[in-house]
Amino acid sequence: MLKINNIETWYDLIRALHGISFEVKQGDIVALLGSNGAGKSTTLKTIMRLLYDLKEEQPEKGTIEFMGERIDRKNTDEIVRMGISYVPEGREVFPELSVLENIMMGAYTRRDRKKIKDDIDHVFDHFPILKARKDQEAGHLSGGEQQMLAIGRALMSRPKLLMLDEPSLGLSPLLTRDIFTIIRDINQKDGVTILLVEQNVNMALKYANFAFLMENGRIVRAEKPEILREDEDVKEFYLGIAKETSVKGYQRYRRKVRFR
Repeated sequence: MLKINNIETWYDLIRALHGISFEVKQGDIVALLGSNGAGKSTTLKTIMRLLYDLKEEQPEKGTIEFMGERIDRKNTDEIVRMGISYVPEGREVFPELSVLENIMMGAYTRRDRKKIKDDIDHVFDHFPILKARKDQEAGHLSGGEQQMLAIGRALMSRPKLLMLDEPSLGLSPLLTRDIFTIIRDINQKDGVTILLVEQNVNMALKYANFAFLMENGRIVRAEKPEILREDEDVKEFYLGIAKETSVKGYQRYRRKVRFR
C-alpha cells in the first residue's frame, strides 16, 4: 500500500532522515518506534508533504508511493483525497469550534453531504462521548477526548491509511488502553490500515502486526512485534523491564543495531 524508498529529509543543513526505506501492507497496523529525535514524526510529516515549505523539495531524495502512485511531489490536500489521513502529535483541534464543527472540518475535501452525515454518525459510534459533547467547544475537552476528536476528524476523509503520531501522549494508562482498543476497531472493523508512531512501545507492540525501529534518522530493525518483545536489549531500553540499565549495555545495543 505505502512504499518508502530511500528518502532523505533535511531541516536546513541538518539531515533528519538518512535514506530510510520501508513498506506498509494493506490491512496492517504498523508501528514506527524509537527514542525522541529518531525521526519518527519527521517521517510522517514527509509522507504528508508538511515539510516542503522548509525546502523546495522534501524529501530531497527518494520516492514515496501510495497505492502504486508516487505522492512525494503532490500537495497535502491531494494526498488526503487519495486516502491518507494524519493525526498530528498534540491533537491540534480547533479549540473555539464545537466538537461537531471540528469533526466536519475533516470532510473539507468532500462534497457528498448525505455520506458525510452517515460518517459523522459512524464517528459517534466509535466515540459516544463526542456525541454527548457535540455542541461543546473543543478547547474545553479533556486530553483524552481531544485525542478521540482528532482521530474522529481524520476518519471523516474516509482514509485507506490512517497515520497516528503519539496517540497516547499525555493520557492515563486507562485512556491509553481505550484509545488503542478504538485504533484496533478502526483497523479490523473499518478496514483502515494504520501507521503508528508511539512512545509507549509496549502498547504499540501489543497491537501492531509489524514494527520498525528507528535510530538517528535510520531504520535499524524491522521485525514482528513478538520478536521485538522478546529481545533483551529492546526489553531493557524501550520496554523498561530489565533489572537495571548500564552504560555498557546501551553501547552494546547501539553497536548491534548499527550494523543490521
